[in-house]
Amino acid sequence: MKILAIESSCDETAAAVVEDGTRVLSSVVASQVDVHHVYGGVVPELASRKHIEAIVPVVREALEEAGLHRTDIDAVAVTQGPGLVGALLIGFSYAKAYAWGLGIPCVGVNHLEGHMSSIFLGDNPPQFPYVALLVSGGHTSLYYVTGPTEYELMGQTRDDAVGEAFDKVSKMLGFGYPGGVVIDALAVKGDPTAIAFPRPYLDKKAFDFSFSGLKSAVGRHLKEHPDPDETRLHNIAASFQESVAVVLCHKLIYAAQVKNCTHIAVVGGVAANSRVRSMVGAEAKKRHLSFHTPELKYCGDNAAMIGAIGYHRWLEGRFLSVGDDTYSRAKLPSNTKHK
Repeated sequence: MKILAIESSCDETAAAVVEDGTRVLSSVVASQVDVHHVYGGVVPELASRKHIEAIVPVVREALEEAGLHRTDIDAVAVTQGPGLVGALLIGFSYAKAYAWGLGIPCVGVNHLEGHMSSIFLGDNPPQFPYVALLVSGGHTSLYYVTGPTEYELMGQTRDDAVGEAFDKVSKMLGFGYPGGVVIDALAVKGDPTAIAFPRPYLDKKAFDFSFSGLKSAVGRHLKEHPDPDETRLHNIAASFQESVAVVLCHKLIYAAQVKNCTHIAVVGGVAANSRVRSMVGAEAKKRHLSFHTPELKYCGDNAAMIGAIGYHRWLEGRFLSVGDDTYSRAKLPSNTKHK
């Protein structure tokens, strides 16, 4: 079962061919980071225009990389939401038209479910049930996962998502967008114990998150210590990142204990953060838990993960009709069960 997958929810135009939901035959991503960096964040109108320019060559390249002709494709899967509406519409409209032209099914999928399914594109997927921490630029949530499309929401952020907090702190430090890569690189040279930033647990026995206070603490520190030298910049980044990693790690491990799970996963763009990966990995080993995270190339937005979940939605027969539309804001389905 070969699925052509398309992703355009934000600032990456991506296409991939995925076989049976797990084997990636090709994965192509056209990034817009250079376009948006100067503005300190994603500009929706520019993102939409760049998707229009990139969608055709990206899809063509994905097919060529897979060594396939368009008539070899069995179905098309595409991100339906959440995301920037203008950006979503480019990939969504193209995918529906492409499938209609070939006379094959088109499946619309939730972008967050794509991130959840990215864990199955590697050689060591978790066993069901497992607890997953989904951390990205727009989302921070904990899920108890009992099947490929079956999730129970355990907790989520009440304000800033982790990726959003990284972007805002990076901007405070004068480095701009994208913040996750910047903070990670700066933190490597810093002392994570240099500055006592708060650990925003909210409640150590609950699963919700809040990072706006931590972000504000960094802002206050910069007001009290303006014009930081290189050493202080590194220490601020390392101390901020440490606070984030400690909270994420605690919540994930505790959730696994509550659900009596031996498998845990971290997915989404922030899953690429070196400190989060190392800290969770170390704690998992200490507690004899099996820790899973996608390959780095599948942590950020990509189309291979859309093909992975698209396969399961295809099995369920959840095909798009001509009148179906995108959606900008939606959470991953909670307690989703499909017989």
